[in-house]
Amino acid sequence: MKFTDKVVVITGGASGIGRATAIKFARAGASVVVADINEQQGNETVSSIEQNGDTAAFCQVDVTNFASVEALVNFAVERFGHIHVMCNNAGIGDSAPLLQHEPELFDRVIKVNQYGVYYGILAAARKMKDLDIQGVIINTCSIYGFLASPNVISYHASKGAVKMMTQAAALELAPYGIRVVGVAPGIVDTPIIQGYRDRGMIDMLANKEMKRKLQEPEEIADAIFLLAQDEARSINGSIVMTDGGYAEFK
Repeated sequence: MKFTDKVVVITGGASGIGRATAIKFARAGASVVVADINEQQGNETVSSIEQNGDTAAFCQVDVTNFASVEALVNFAVERFGHIHVMCNNAGIGDSAPLLQHEPELFDRVIKVNQYGVYYGILAAARKMKDLDIQGVIINTCSIYGFLASPNVISYHASKGAVKMMTQAAALELAPYGIRVVGVAPGIVDTPIIQGYRDRGMIDMLANKEMKRKLQEPEEIADAIFLLAQDEARSINGSIVMTDGGYAEFK
């Protein structure tokens, strides 16, 4: 129960990696704030955690709006007294060939995946500094922040930005004892890939993985949990490749 008396905030906590991460931290004794724009699914995640005897609360958030993210962080502190871990996990995908791409699609992905992480870093870091908490900020990057692939230019741009924001924030926040790290999953079996599933492309995606199967959200949640530990204090400013080896044989 390493996270007893710790408070963890997770954006995109209603489903996928976020939901698995919320359950993981709650089982370890943390008080978890499940943050998502989807109120119904967010409350379902909280109910699942509470049914196991663990502690969680839902807060609706629009990560494209700084005031909303700031309100989320304030909610966590008002409800549980502190904030020790901020997981900036909310994200969306896109799929369109470059010549058929539209600026509106690019803007939508950037606002969620890039601005959402920036807002989360800023709001959480300010609160941790004010409360004199040597916390951890964990950002969900992607292999697509490192490797090019067709039809997802805005996703590439957003995750490349997450990589650099993680490094830059770690440098500036180190004097306050606040670590900033990231994880870079491969292809994870979450709702974000539903479009590929609808087109019958799941087997093709699975074959791109070293183990020839999609990653499970729980695998990424386990890595996030490990990075939040005090024993991981030497890891800072890094993006940890939680891709099951995807990038190693391309």
